[in-house]
Amino acid sequence: MNSYLLFKSLHLIAVISWMAGLLYLPRIFVYHSDSKINFKSYQCIIFQQMEKRLMFYIMTPAMIFSWLFGILLLHTSNFEFFLTLWINIKLFLVIFLTLFHFFLIYCLNRFKNNENNFSAKFYRIINEVPTILLIIIVFIVVFKPL
Repeated sequence: MNSYLLFKSLHLIAVISWMAGLLYLPRIFVYHSDSKINFKSYQCIIFQQMEKRLMFYIMTPAMIFSWLFGILLLHTSNFEFFLTLWINIKLFLVIFLTLFHFFLIYCLNRFKNNENNFSAKFYRIINEVPTILLIIIVFIVVFKPL
């Protein structure tokens, strides 16, 4: 079996799972911040459970596997690969997505402690960040323009 294709397939599966979470969690935050609910209400507890499970059971493992299989892909490639500008731009954007992931953990903890001070509009805006980065990354990887 070709290890490169195996790692590439597993990398794509992990990235798709991670991106699904990065796109969905801010949307849950929109609904959570929009609702005028008591911190200890049933609805608030449901939002918090959804957010926590999405982050720690799906998104974080998917992020870890994305990085793991991405690194294995780089390891199976030749080192001249690192000299191309497109891979460096992709890595920079993936690091930014990772920082965004950790920012979402920060937001999740703010909701958990009833300290959220971001509006639903803020979450609607940041919900576009992973979409834009995904589009750029896909075009860079497919066309390798630089």
